[in-house]
Amino acid sequence: MYGKIGLEEHFAIPDTLGGSLVYFTGEQDLRTTRLLDLLDLRIQQMDENGMDMMILSLNSPAIQSICDPQRAAELSRKANEELADAITKEPDRFRGFAALPLQDPDLAIEELHYAIDELGFVGVLANGYSQIGSEDNYLYLDDPLYRPFWAEMEKMDVPFYLHPREPMPCNAHTLDGHYWIHGAPWAFGVETATHTLRLMCSGLFDEYPKLRIVLGHLGEGLPFLIWRAQNHLNKRRRGMPAQKPLPEYLNENVWVTTSGQFTLPPLVCTMMQMGADRIMFATDYPFEEVSDACVWFDGLQISETDKKKIARDTANEFFKLGL
Repeated sequence: MYGKIGLEEHFAIPDTLGGSLVYFTGEQDLRTTRLLDLLDLRIQQMDENGMDMMILSLNSPAIQSICDPQRAAELSRKANEELADAITKEPDRFRGFAALPLQDPDLAIEELHYAIDELGFVGVLANGYSQIGSEDNYLYLDDPLYRPFWAEMEKMDVPFYLHPREPMPCNAHTLDGHYWIHGAPWAFGVETATHTLRLMCSGLFDEYPKLRIVLGHLGEGLPFLIWRAQNHLNKRRRGMPAQKPLPEYLNENVWVTTSGQFTLPPLVCTMMQMGADRIMFATDYPFEEVSDACVWFDGLQISETDKKKIARDTANEFFKLGL
């Protein structure tokens, strides 16, 4: 059972729950109960499936969809403190990713220090771009506005989990009339892979080479697609600021998790592109079943050395968990 550590394991507070209900069958969906539960239901499933620990994070889009920066800061603090309280009750089973009001980098840095230095969280998770001031105004994290935030992240040596959210409607007309490929089936991955490419191409990792970014879902398709992107950029850079080939950023600044990808072929592709050392276990609870993730992983026909790395050893070192 490997004593697995799960890295993409979500919760909600009542203020943020609405962002997830659109993906559920109704308010009585079991996933609603599971999102709001921070203790008993989780631990039961962890015990049944050989998970020693979950690193918990707020649901999507949550803070990133709150247009008012002060309100975003207030809800970040509320969510972080509720999570910290749950961790205090079960410190051997849970750790936390901080939610941050990235609408305002100064407020985000303030909450970053509070969550890491005072609450003892082990990283940050943000749900893609942030809407600022109005629903139609938004920024991706490659914007120069965020450079001071990234400088602080590197200085503090804090991992950053870039989690999906839906693309802005103005950017998603290819999905019009095709609701069934919104969210996890397709839109989440494309949106997050694009966001990650923006970070790589912007020169962010040249300015802050020690930044550590985590992507779910085995890298949102990037391990499979990165060679083609770089091959064409080799022929025509088009003014791209990045100084290194994109695969170097993928293999130096990015780690990935198995969340929501419980099948062997993409895992093998990711191992071949990035190496088993850069892959960590996750379930995407409660949007995926803990049992599905764990039964698949425990039965994998890969080396025991690699399984142990992916299950817990890399995460233990990466997040300095001391397990």
